[in-house]
Amino acid sequence: MIAPATTSIDHLALPRRLARTVPPVLAGAVVGGLGTRPGSPWYRALRKPSWQPPAAVFGPVWTALYAAAAVAGASMLERVPVDDRHDVERALWLNMGLNAGWCWLFFTAEKPRWALAEIVLLQASTLDLVRRARAAGDDRAALALAPYVGWNAFATALNVAIVRRNP
Repeated sequence: MIAPATTSIDHLALPRRLARTVPPVLAGAVVGGLGTRPGSPWYRALRKPSWQPPAAVFGPVWTALYAAAAVAGASMLERVPVDDRHDVERALWLNMGLNAGWCWLFFTAEKPRWALAEIVLLQASTLDLVRRARAAGDDRAALALAPYVGWNAFATALNVAIVRRNP
C-alpha cells in the first residue's frame, strides 16, 4: 500500500501573515484618509480634467487596492526566506507611508507639484513590491499588485493634468 503524499500546509500561516501586513495598509488608509479633503474650497476650485472619475469611485477602488496589497504582502511573507520577511514588511510600510503622504501633500498642504514628485516615489515603491513578489516566485502577489501599479499611473496622469491646468 502506498501512503498518500503529505504536505506541510500551515492553515494559520495566511492569517498570521495578514496580521503583519494589515497594520501598515490600515495605517496608510487611515492617515491618508485624514489628509484627504475633496470637499475643501481649494480642491473644488481646481481645474480638473474631464476624465477624472467621480468622487464616489475613489473609496471602493482604494478599498480593493488596499485589500490586494495586504493579501499580496501576506503571500510574499509566506514565500520569501525568513531573513527577508522584515525587508518585505518595511517595503510595505514605506509604500503605505508614501501613499498617505501624497494625500497630505496634495489636499492638506495644497501642493500638487510636491505631490506629483512624491507620487513618482510612490510608484517606484509599488513597483519595488511587485519586483519583490516576482523575486520570491510569487506571481499571484505580483498580479494582485498590478491594479495598484495601474491606479498609481492613472493618479500620476491625473496629478500632472491638475498641475498643468492650475499653474
